[in-house]
Amino acid sequence: MKIKRLLSVPIFSVLSLIGFVYYITVFIFIEDWIGLFTSPGLISSLIFTYLASLCLFSLAVCVLTDAGPVPSSYLPDVEENAGSDHDAKISALQVRHCEKCSTYKPPRTHHCRVCRKCVLRMDHHCLWINNCVGYWNYKSFFVLVSYGTLASLYSTFIIMRCAFQKNWNFEGMLSVNIFYVICAVMMISLSSTLGTLLGWHIYLIVRNMTTIEYYEGIRAAWLARKSGQSYQHPFDVGAYKNMTLILGPNILKWAWPTSASHLKDGLSFPTLRDSS
Repeated sequence: MKIKRLLSVPIFSVLSLIGFVYYITVFIFIEDWIGLFTSPGLISSLIFTYLASLCLFSLAVCVLTDAGPVPSSYLPDVEENAGSDHDAKISALQVRHCEKCSTYKPPRTHHCRVCRKCVLRMDHHCLWINNCVGYWNYKSFFVLVSYGTLASLYSTFIIMRCAFQKNWNFEGMLSVNIFYVICAVMMISLSSTLGTLLGWHIYLIVRNMTTIEYYEGIRAAWLARKSGQSYQHPFDVGAYKNMTLILGPNILKWAWPTSASHLKDGLSFPTLRDSS
């Protein structure tokens, strides 16, 4: 069933884009700029091939990894949450029932209308990976966006360097000139889009929030201000701790998409109150 996720138009479009960018970067622009079989050209092509390979590997991990199914045996533990008003609030957060799945939802779990199931720590459903982004594949998704941004910036740099040394004779070879302009605009746009997405998820990771929780937090903060109170995201336990919860405690493994041994069951999460 997981392999079938690869058989979709969006996945084919992403693979086609990666293949097109790889071809023009290596076999057209590096060749035109410094020559593919020169030492600088060979090094540049190897660097870009490495980045493109990591993009493909990260994409496969994102697509084939289940975002986070809720265990069929899950039941919320409400006995330990009896007593104070604070405990009642925590219990209300934990005891949530999904009418569509007819099951209880752990904290930070949301129902995906596309996948038709509840997903642990759901961030969003991503059309381009034909899968939800949730507890088990959020890191690989972030790594994919990171490598995609680096590869796009590197390709843009090569195209711009090649363009700057080109003799722009608009009277001849008009089609070649148009091709250069189109490729440059495309790569600048792609770099900007991926860079913006990367910046957004860096912000979310530092705050230990999902995209859904960010928008829920806007409403919660507005309601808190109306009642004269202040709102703080309950799962924000400090920037560095937040990053290790997502990327892992070993910084050397942050860039590897399958390094997820630090992930637990996705049914409970540390809160600011726990660390105080």
